[in-house]
Amino acid sequence: MRGPLVSDLMSRPVVSAGPAASFKTLVSLLAEHGIAAIPAVDEHHRVVGVVGESDLLARQGNRAQRSPGLWRRRVWTKAQGLTARELMTRRVPTIRKDEPVAGAARRMVEADLRCLYVVDGSGRLVGVLSRRDVLRAFLRPDEEIQEIVERDVLKRSVWADPASVTVQVDDGVVTLGGVLDRRSEVERAAWLAESVPGVVAVRNRLKYAQDDGAAADLVR
Repeated sequence: MRGPLVSDLMSRPVVSAGPAASFKTLVSLLAEHGIAAIPAVDEHHRVVGVVGESDLLARQGNRAQRSPGLWRRRVWTKAQGLTARELMTRRVPTIRKDEPVAGAARRMVEADLRCLYVVDGSGRLVGVLSRRDVLRAFLRPDEEIQEIVERDVLKRSVWADPASVTVQVDDGVVTLGGVLDRRSEVERAAWLAESVPGVVAVRNRLKYAQDDGAAADLVR
């Protein structure tokens, strides 16, 4: 059993533009689609840059500054841009579509990224993963989460006797109860439950049977 991949949650199709797209075209695309940035792609649909609102705002700010000495040189240069090629930032945060969402979320947090542009094995743009896309997984109903944990985690992965374990889900928080044969099974059940899309947290109340037949609490 695996956790969700980027391809499971990404949004598609992606609004993009060619390097020759004009300033006004870029502004129109951002306004029309309600987005804050637009990737620039080449003829093979590979990402070559990204144009954000701040890149476009530089032109408006330029009206108050007539000398590059008064502004940072990079911002001044960007303010003169008329096409995506001249305006875009060439360092684009990308991620492969077969990467786990957990890793993508970690990158977003650590680098304070609003989104990651998703590429396939050939480097072609196939989607975009935003913070909202990642958070959308937590909207899964409790009943659905419970069904998946019971079926895919306990029955198919841990091979637990349904009569010996219980699963309760409240606002995405999963509580596991009952008895399994081995400590490793208890640990595996909790780990797999945490990987189910939509699970906020897992409270592991499972016990494992010792050699003497008694039950011992798992110390976590």
